[in-house]
Amino acid sequence: MSLIALVAWIVALATGGLLLGRIVARRRAEAWSAGMRQVTEAIRGAADTERVEILRTAEISARDEARGLGSAFESFCQVREAELSTVQTRVSRRVEDLAGRTAELGGQRKRLDEIKARVALHENANRALREESAANVRAALQALEQRAGETRATLRAFIIDSELEDTRLNAAQTLRQVDQVPPDERSRDAKRIMSIAVGRFSGHYLTERLLSNIPIPPGAAGDTLIGSDEANLRAIEGVAGVKLSLAETRESIRLEGLDGVGREVARRCLARLGRAPAGAILDAGRVTETAREISLQLDRELMDLGRRAFKDLEIPAAHAEIVKLVGRLNYRTSFTQNQWKHAVEAAFLCGMMAEEMDLDIKLARRAALMHDIGKALTHELDGSHAVIGADYARRLGEHEVVANAIGAHHTDEPFNSPYAYLVAAADAMSGARPGARRQMEDNYVARLDDLERITRSFRGIDEAFAVQGGREVRIYVSEDSVDDMGAVTLSSQIANKISTEMTFPGQIRVTVIREFKAVETAS
Repeated sequence: MSLIALVAWIVALATGGLLLGRIVARRRAEAWSAGMRQVTEAIRGAADTERVEILRTAEISARDEARGLGSAFESFCQVREAELSTVQTRVSRRVEDLAGRTAELGGQRKRLDEIKARVALHENANRALREESAANVRAALQALEQRAGETRATLRAFIIDSELEDTRLNAAQTLRQVDQVPPDERSRDAKRIMSIAVGRFSGHYLTERLLSNIPIPPGAAGDTLIGSDEANLRAIEGVAGVKLSLAETRESIRLEGLDGVGREVARRCLARLGRAPAGAILDAGRVTETAREISLQLDRELMDLGRRAFKDLEIPAAHAEIVKLVGRLNYRTSFTQNQWKHAVEAAFLCGMMAEEMDLDIKLARRAALMHDIGKALTHELDGSHAVIGADYARRLGEHEVVANAIGAHHTDEPFNSPYAYLVAAADAMSGARPGARRQMEDNYVARLDDLERITRSFRGIDEAFAVQGGREVRIYVSEDSVDDMGAVTLSSQIANKISTEMTFPGQIRVTVIREFKAVETAS
């Protein structure tokens, strides 16, 4: 067989196989489709049967539910109809009640209008009566004034003056009787306790005098100290906070300012610069640096002084600011009395009196030590040093007893504890003891002149003399113009005016002398 015939036979055989495969596949597909149609028909039949059953079941359930809902709705409607009937009945009753109330209100409004009309008539009648009464009173007063020959204002002023005069005389008489009453047991006990405290205390009274005028070395050293155009003085002023003024003779420098610590800084700075070697350059920068160094050194000394006061008194230290204020009192004086030594002295005295009265000694010493800390601040703040010190102590956490004692020792606050009275007594004892406070001659003479001037400003005084170093003023009054009770009243008035216008330690006794002299000449 040739190759071509073989290839043709193979191709024919393959083609026949393909045709036979297609025929077989078609018949299989037709058979599968017939089977699927039968299955589909069977499923559709089952679904139709199930659908019919579900619809029938749902229809039955819906009918049962609709029947139940209908019954419930009918019950609900019956209940609401009953409630509506009840509400309608209630509304009907309220309408009837409202109609009755409206009628009653109309009657009451009518009665009220009648009452208002009667009240208006009465008010008019009362007004007329008041006007008539006022006219009668005026006529009666005019008749009385004509009959008496004096006006009402004059008589009223006379009555008031008479009552005031009687009151003053009675008060003066009462005060005089009180002064003449012998001291009771409490007064004797108080004097005994104060005497014991003064007798037990032994302190050092000599203090350095704070200078206000610093001498200047003569020659070139003085010019170097002052600096060009007083530049060195201005530099010291900037650090110390006090004013430095050069005397006209250029022989001294005056320190002006209320801050004692600042004045001490300036004094030390001038003293150190005055000891500078010859030829040293004292420019403003170096002077400022020296002043700041001295200021820091003095701050440390003030803290040491404050700690020393607390240590000597054996009391716990206070806030650092209070300790520093206590130290600053060393450069504050009152009538030349060093206030640091005064505070320590008053604290010891207060503690001794507290011990006699079975009170807390340390608390009493603490209050007395701090009673004048406001004086270290009065150059910065306006007001009483007692009030300033009390406010400062409260803000820095001190006990209220201590703060009250500080604020009350000059009666700026009420005395709230026995310690406040003890602090006031200790302060007076320390300041009024002999030699505690000295005055310059000019100030002493001026105080005596003021005392006599205030005394002579009253009417009826013939002579007035300040005696016993200003501790007493003796007044001689005219016997014709001032009677005995008037002398008592006059002494009280003069004492009050002296207390108001003058500042002085201790007390000033006012003695009014009314002398009757009968003079006749024999011939």
